[in-house]
Amino acid sequence: MPGHRLTAPKGPTVVTDDQEHPRAAAAFDALGVEYEKAFAASKTHRRSLEWLLARLAPGSRVLDVGSGTGRPTAETLAGAGHEVLGVDVSPVMVELAARQVPAATFRCADIRDVPLADESFDAVCVYFSLLQLDRAEQKDLVRRLVRLLRPGGHLVLATVPLDVEGVDATFMGQPVRVTSFPAQELIALAEEAGLEVLAQEASMFTPVHPDARPEPHLFLHCRRPQPPRMG
Repeated sequence: MPGHRLTAPKGPTVVTDDQEHPRAAAAFDALGVEYEKAFAASKTHRRSLEWLLARLAPGSRVLDVGSGTGRPTAETLAGAGHEVLGVDVSPVMVELAARQVPAATFRCADIRDVPLADESFDAVCVYFSLLQLDRAEQKDLVRRLVRLLRPGGHLVLATVPLDVEGVDATFMGQPVRVTSFPAQELIALAEEAGLEVLAQEASMFTPVHPDARPEPHLFLHCRRPQPPRMG
Protein backbone atom coordinates (compact mmCIF):
# COMPACT_ATOMS: atom_id res chain seq x y z
CA MET A 1 0.00 0.00 0.00
CA PRO A 2 2.79 2.50 -0.73
CA GLY A 3 1.52 6.06 -0.69
CA HIS A 4 -1.98 5.00 0.37
CA ARG A 5 -3.43 7.20 3.08
CA LEU A 6 -5.76 5.51 5.54
CA THR A 7 -9.15 6.97 6.34
CA ALA A 8 -11.13 6.23 9.49
CA PRO A 9 -13.82 3.74 8.44
CA LYS A 10 -17.43 3.74 9.62
CA GLY A 11 -17.18 0.12 10.67
CA PRO A 12 -14.46 -2.45 11.44
CA THR A 13 -11.85 -2.74 8.73
CA VAL A 14 -9.74 -5.88 8.49
CA VAL A 15 -7.42 -6.82 5.65
CA THR A 16 -6.21 -10.41 5.75
CA ASP A 17 -3.31 -11.76 3.73
CA ASP A 18 -3.99 -15.05 1.96
CA GLN A 19 -1.11 -16.95 3.48
CA GLU A 20 -0.40 -19.90 5.74
CA HIS A 21 -1.37 -19.26 9.36
CA PRO A 22 1.90 -18.17 11.01
CA ARG A 23 3.12 -20.48 13.74
CA ALA A 24 3.95 -17.53 15.98
CA ALA A 25 0.28 -16.50 15.99
CA ALA A 26 -0.98 -19.70 17.63
CA ALA A 27 -0.34 -18.65 21.23
CA PHE A 28 -2.01 -15.29 20.78
CA ASP A 29 -4.97 -16.81 18.94
CA ALA A 30 -5.46 -18.98 22.03
CA LEU A 31 -5.09 -16.08 24.46
CA GLY A 32 -7.40 -13.67 22.66
CA VAL A 33 -9.02 -11.14 24.97
CA GLU A 34 -7.30 -12.74 28.00
CA TYR A 35 -4.07 -11.06 26.86
CA GLU A 36 -5.74 -7.65 26.97
CA LYS A 37 -7.14 -8.30 30.45
CA ALA A 38 -3.77 -9.48 31.72
CA PHE A 39 -1.93 -6.31 30.68
CA ALA A 40 -4.66 -3.69 31.09
CA ALA A 41 -3.26 -2.51 34.42
CA SER A 42 0.17 -1.55 33.04
CA LYS A 43 0.68 2.05 34.11
CA THR A 44 4.03 2.14 32.32
CA HIS A 45 2.32 1.39 29.01
CA ARG A 46 -0.20 4.17 29.64
CA ARG A 47 2.57 6.62 30.46
CA SER A 48 4.36 5.62 27.28
CA LEU A 49 1.27 6.42 25.22
CA GLU A 50 0.92 9.77 26.99
CA TRP A 51 4.54 10.54 26.13
CA LEU A 52 3.84 9.82 22.46
CA LEU A 53 0.55 11.72 22.35
CA ALA A 54 2.27 14.81 23.70
CA ARG A 55 4.60 14.80 20.67
CA LEU A 56 2.17 14.05 17.83
CA ALA A 57 0.69 16.72 15.60
CA PRO A 58 -3.09 16.52 15.05
CA GLY A 59 -4.09 13.77 12.63
CA SER A 60 -0.74 11.99 12.68
CA ARG A 61 -0.33 8.68 10.91
CA VAL A 62 0.75 5.92 13.31
CA LEU A 63 1.79 2.31 12.72
CA ASP A 64 1.04 -0.13 15.56
CA VAL A 65 3.22 -3.22 15.11
CA GLY A 66 1.77 -6.26 16.86
CA SER A 67 -1.48 -4.41 17.55
CA GLY A 68 -3.11 -7.26 19.50
CA THR A 69 -6.68 -6.54 20.59
CA GLY A 70 -6.30 -2.84 19.78
CA ARG A 71 -6.29 -1.88 23.46
CA PRO A 72 -4.81 0.24 24.81
CA THR A 73 -2.55 1.43 21.97
CA ALA A 74 -4.72 1.76 18.86
CA GLU A 75 -7.76 2.75 20.90
CA THR A 76 -5.88 5.54 22.69
CA LEU A 77 -4.27 6.90 19.52
CA ALA A 78 -7.39 6.70 17.36
CA GLY A 79 -9.43 8.23 20.16
CA ALA A 80 -7.08 11.23 20.08
CA GLY A 81 -7.82 11.71 16.38
CA HIS A 82 -4.80 9.99 14.87
CA GLU A 83 -4.84 7.73 11.82
CA VAL A 84 -3.83 4.24 13.00
CA LEU A 85 -2.80 1.16 11.03
CA GLY A 86 -2.44 -1.93 13.23
CA VAL A 87 -0.66 -5.04 11.96
CA ASP A 88 -0.70 -8.39 13.75
CA VAL A 89 -0.10 -12.02 12.75
CA SER A 90 -2.97 -13.34 14.91
CA PRO A 91 -6.35 -13.51 13.13
CA VAL A 92 -8.15 -13.74 16.46
CA MET A 93 -6.43 -10.61 17.76
CA VAL A 94 -7.12 -8.69 14.55
CA GLU A 95 -10.83 -9.58 14.62
CA LEU A 96 -11.06 -8.43 18.23
CA ALA A 97 -9.21 -5.21 17.46
CA ALA A 98 -11.43 -4.38 14.50
CA ARG A 99 -14.56 -4.77 16.62
CA GLN A 100 -13.17 -2.88 19.59
CA VAL A 101 -11.49 -0.02 17.72
CA PRO A 102 -13.53 0.66 14.55
CA ALA A 103 -11.82 4.04 14.07
CA ALA A 104 -8.53 2.28 13.20
CA THR A 105 -7.60 -0.05 10.34
CA PHE A 106 -6.11 -3.47 11.06
CA ARG A 107 -4.28 -5.91 8.84
CA CYS A 108 -3.63 -9.59 9.60
CA ALA A 109 -0.10 -10.09 8.33
CA ASP A 110 3.56 -10.34 9.23
CA ILE A 111 4.76 -6.73 9.31
CA ARG A 112 7.82 -7.77 7.33
CA ASP A 113 5.58 -8.73 4.39
CA VAL A 114 3.46 -5.57 4.30
CA PRO A 115 4.47 -3.09 1.57
CA LEU A 116 4.67 0.36 3.15
CA ALA A 117 6.34 3.48 1.83
CA ASP A 118 9.45 4.88 3.48
CA GLU A 119 8.88 8.04 5.55
CA SER A 120 5.10 7.48 5.48
CA PHE A 121 4.42 7.44 9.25
CA ASP A 122 4.70 10.08 11.94
CA ALA A 123 5.10 7.45 14.67
CA VAL A 124 5.59 3.73 15.11
CA CYS A 125 4.64 1.70 18.19
CA VAL A 126 6.36 -1.61 18.87
CA TYR A 127 4.97 -2.85 22.17
CA PHE A 128 6.35 -6.32 23.01
CA SER A 129 6.04 -7.52 19.40
CA LEU A 130 9.69 -8.42 18.74
CA LEU A 131 10.03 -11.22 21.28
CA GLN A 132 9.22 -14.12 18.94
CA LEU A 133 11.73 -13.03 16.29
CA ASP A 134 15.37 -14.04 16.44
CA ARG A 135 18.00 -11.38 17.07
CA ALA A 136 18.93 -10.83 13.42
CA GLU A 137 15.24 -10.49 12.53
CA GLN A 138 14.68 -8.01 15.34
CA LYS A 139 17.58 -5.85 14.17
CA ASP A 140 16.41 -5.97 10.55
CA LEU A 141 12.84 -5.10 11.50
CA VAL A 142 13.80 -2.12 13.67
CA ARG A 143 15.95 -0.77 10.83
CA ARG A 144 13.01 -1.09 8.46
CA LEU A 145 10.61 0.58 10.89
CA VAL A 146 13.00 3.52 11.20
CA ARG A 147 12.90 3.90 7.42
CA LEU A 148 9.09 4.05 7.58
CA LEU A 149 9.31 7.04 9.93
CA ARG A 150 9.46 10.55 8.56
CA PRO A 151 12.51 12.48 9.84
CA GLY A 152 11.60 13.86 13.24
CA GLY A 153 9.06 11.07 13.78
CA HIS A 154 8.91 9.00 16.96
CA LEU A 155 9.23 5.29 17.66
CA VAL A 156 8.26 3.69 20.96
CA LEU A 157 9.72 0.25 21.64
CA ALA A 158 8.87 -1.97 24.61
CA THR A 159 10.24 -5.39 25.42
CA VAL A 160 11.22 -7.77 28.20
CA PRO A 161 14.93 -6.91 28.54
CA LEU A 162 16.52 -10.31 29.15
CA ASP A 163 19.62 -11.93 27.66
CA VAL A 164 17.77 -14.87 26.07
CA GLU A 165 17.89 -16.36 22.59
CA GLY A 166 15.55 -19.02 21.23
CA VAL A 167 14.32 -20.09 24.67
CA ASP A 168 11.21 -22.27 24.86
CA ALA A 169 8.95 -20.89 27.56
CA THR A 170 5.36 -20.85 28.75
CA PHE A 171 3.52 -17.54 28.61
CA MET A 172 0.10 -17.41 30.29
CA GLY A 173 -0.23 -21.15 29.77
CA GLN A 174 0.83 -21.07 26.10
CA PRO A 175 4.11 -22.38 24.64
CA VAL A 176 6.26 -19.66 23.08
CA ARG A 177 9.84 -19.30 21.87
CA VAL A 178 11.41 -16.10 23.18
CA THR A 179 14.42 -14.05 22.11
CA SER A 180 15.40 -10.71 23.59
CA PHE A 181 18.28 -8.41 24.45
CA PRO A 182 19.45 -6.99 27.78
CA ALA A 183 18.67 -3.30 28.20
CA GLN A 184 21.97 -1.80 27.06
CA GLU A 185 22.09 -3.99 23.97
CA LEU A 186 18.54 -2.99 23.07
CA ILE A 187 19.48 0.68 23.40
CA ALA A 188 22.51 0.05 21.17
CA LEU A 189 20.27 -1.73 18.65
CA ALA A 190 17.96 1.30 18.50
CA GLU A 191 20.85 3.73 18.09
CA GLU A 192 22.53 1.62 15.41
CA ALA A 193 19.22 1.60 13.51
CA GLY A 194 19.35 5.40 13.38
CA LEU A 195 17.24 6.35 16.38
CA GLU A 196 17.94 8.85 19.13
CA VAL A 197 16.79 7.44 22.49
CA LEU A 198 15.13 10.37 24.24
CA ALA A 199 13.77 8.63 27.33
CA GLN A 200 13.45 5.19 28.86
CA GLU A 201 11.48 3.63 31.69
CA ALA A 202 12.02 0.25 33.34
CA SER A 203 9.47 -1.47 35.57
CA MET A 204 8.38 -4.84 36.92
CA PHE A 205 4.91 -6.00 35.96
CA THR A 206 2.88 -9.09 36.79
CA PRO A 207 0.16 -9.83 34.24
CA VAL A 208 -3.26 -10.49 35.73
CA HIS A 209 -3.39 -14.21 34.99
CA PRO A 210 -3.04 -17.27 37.25
CA ASP A 211 -0.12 -18.62 35.19
CA ALA A 212 1.71 -15.30 34.90
CA ARG A 213 4.95 -14.38 36.68
CA PRO A 214 6.52 -10.98 37.37
CA GLU A 215 8.49 -9.80 34.36
CA PRO A 216 10.77 -6.83 33.71
CA HIS A 217 9.58 -4.31 31.14
CA LEU A 218 11.63 -1.70 29.32
CA PHE A 219 10.12 1.14 27.30
CA LEU A 220 12.34 3.15 24.95
CA HIS A 221 11.05 6.45 23.59
CA CYS A 222 12.95 7.35 20.46
CA ARG A 223 13.07 9.80 17.57
CA ARG A 224 14.41 9.60 14.04
CA PRO A 225 16.62 12.70 13.86
CA GLN A 226 16.13 15.38 11.24
CA PRO A 227 18.92 15.40 8.66
CA PRO A 228 21.48 18.16 9.19
CA ARG A 229 20.88 21.35 7.26
CA MET A 230 23.32 22.13 4.49
CA GLY A 231 25.05 25.49 4.45
